[in-house]
Amino acid sequence: MSGKKPVVGVIGSAHLAEGKFPAQRVSERILLAAADAAGALPLIFAGSPEIIDIGALLDAVDGVLLTGARANVHPSHFGLEEDPRHEPYDRNRDALALPLIEACVARGVPLFGICRGFQEINVAFGGSLHPEIRELPGRMNHRALRLENGEIDPDPRVIYAERHEVRLTPGGVFAKLLGAETIRVNSLHGQGILESGRRIVVEGVAEDDTIEAIRVAEAPGFALGVQWHAEIVTDRNPVNRTLFAAFGAAIAAYRRTR
Repeated sequence: MSGKKPVVGVIGSAHLAEGKFPAQRVSERILLAAADAAGALPLIFAGSPEIIDIGALLDAVDGVLLTGARANVHPSHFGLEEDPRHEPYDRNRDALALPLIEACVARGVPLFGICRGFQEINVAFGGSLHPEIRELPGRMNHRALRLENGEIDPDPRVIYAERHEVRLTPGGVFAKLLGAETIRVNSLHGQGILESGRRIVVEGVAEDDTIEAIRVAEAPGFALGVQWHAEIVTDRNPVNRTLFAAFGAAIAAYRRTR
């Protein structure tokens, strides 16, 4: 295909603007990371099957980036009942993202899942999630740090600070990409992987054994997911920038084959 930059599709999430107007949103940090660290042109697409045709989308992009989001993946996708304590949900995004993941892997379209996107990849291949990882025995609190009044600390340096270690599988894809077997990452999630799905290979776990990095086995293209917010590429830790650069190289290579 012609054109200087590869195009990466960035999934949107449902949002009620001003508490009134249905909208879609994507963090600007994700778009900046896609443009800066991955060297791509980010193209936002709606997280809704009523709007998006998967085949047409994959004809138009060179890779797909599944972002984090406030909403949890709906528990019906892994055999559990809905619980008001774990709202909000974004069932339209679920309905699009899960088949989209399978389509990306089948076609070899580079796929990178972050936070909710990481969880979606696991669920797409039959895995399950726990709505509050911190409630499991021996687990730490992976949610964002809060002030004494209960509000999330507004300082980005606190929100996105490195919180814990992740042990990477020696000789695995992540260890090779990052040139290390232990890294430090941020932590901003409640829900997390409980049981890994078929074809899901766990390549990174936190100090409390929470799953943090996965790949899709036998995927013909880049198909990785991380639980932490890898779009934070401006800090002193080169881990996130390296991951986005590797994703960018994959989408550029895929574009050359089209």
